[in-house]
Amino acid sequence: MSHKVYNVLFLCTANSARSIMSEGLLNHLNDGRFKAFSAGSKPGTQPNPFALELLQKIGHDTSYMYSKSWDVFEGKDAPKMDIIITVCGNAASEPCPIWPGHPITAHWGYDDPHGDTDEEKRHSFAQIFAQIKHRIELLLSLSDESLAHLANVRAIGEPEVLRGVGQ
Repeated sequence: MSHKVYNVLFLCTANSARSIMSEGLLNHLNDGRFKAFSAGSKPGTQPNPFALELLQKIGHDTSYMYSKSWDVFEGKDAPKMDIIITVCGNAASEPCPIWPGHPITAHWGYDDPHGDTDEEKRHSFAQIFAQIKHRIELLLSLSDESLAHLANVRAIGEPEVLRGVGQ
């Protein structure tokens, strides 16, 4: 049976850690129904090495990943997004572009990974990674019918219909 492939865009300010880990995890754990992307409002110069390290540990190819502006997804040739999820408070509070097609929107807030030493940073990143993985698994557990229903609800104007997934 053929099913719709949902394009999912994860947004964070720098597009270097939480959004990168979200993109990588969804693409890695994906059951074929999703294609994940990530971007930032003020992208950094490159993904955080601790985020890439965690993705590589699960066997995800990170060679294609880079920090990019959400402007990349505004052009007429850009993939149409079905779901847009902010993963940091700054990106959630910024005025986002008007995305064509009335995508489902949500905010899955995660703390900013931090630490003074590499060991503290690895621990913080691992905690955030586990939280993201949990939410991704919940998203993957939604049936095609549930996703279609959410898309229809969003099309008539219900805000942030995925907010409760995984909370």
